[in-house]
Amino acid sequence: FSTTFSQTTFPCFIAGAQHCGSTLRDGDIGNLKIFKNPSDGFIVTEKKVPMKLVEEMKTIGSSNGWVATLNDGVVCLQDDLNPNASDIDPKRISLPPLVTLPHCQTQIVTNVAMSSSSPEDDDCVVAIKFLGSQLSLCRPARSSEWTNIKITDPSFFSSRVMYSKRDEMFSMPASRATHIGSWNLGEHGDTPKIQKLRFQEFPELVQSEWELLDLCSKSEHLVESRPTGETFLVKWYTKRCIRWKGRMLTQRFMVFKIDEDGNVV
Repeated sequence: FSTTFSQTTFPCFIAGAQHCGSTLRDGDIGNLKIFKNPSDGFIVTEKKVPMKLVEEMKTIGSSNGWVATLNDGVVCLQDDLNPNASDIDPKRISLPPLVTLPHCQTQIVTNVAMSSSSPEDDDCVVAIKFLGSQLSLCRPARSSEWTNIKITDPSFFSSRVMYSKRDEMFSMPASRATHIGSWNLGEHGDTPKIQKLRFQEFPELVQSEWELLDLCSKSEHLVESRPTGETFLVKWYTKRCIRWKGRMLTQRFMVFKIDEDGNVV
């Protein structure tokens, strides 16, 4: 995940936690090394974190340095993996119990996104995209319940949601990236704002490379540059490798820039 320092975003690579004790509050504790990569070289930060965040399946995503866990229908946000957060007094924010819409599910999560750097901000909105048709939005500092949206377009069922600071909306790409749907809490309801995408050019690859990519699993991700407001579409191709015990290995990334008219290059 990425953590914001001042107004610059640096990638953080999590190396894994080694067991180093236990506490009454969090149980087993690990020593986590986080490698930050600013312009002047790598900086290593060490933190004490609950081992369950890196070992258990209850972790469903992260955004702005906050980790989201799901347990018995309740989502909890915690700042353990934020390098600037306190080891001694980590924050825990429990969100309202989830409500499952008819013919939807809230057990398998696609991803989590937040509209600001902290759920304690008064205007912060947390979005959870579930596999299937449900998108749930909540203001942790204001509301005691979720706003649940039922998506009718099947091309969004496996999509990942992103918050656009420029447009002040949550957006996600449709499968095959034919269009983008955007939702604003309290405005769009179940009917999103739709932007059609028009691809102007593709990378030049030989036929055998395209055939290889056709055999890969593909996912689309929207990314927004906070300093410039530019929007990018990332296509991520992965393939299961038997040599690596069935792990999914990256075959290729394709990065496209999207302008305000929906032209993609």
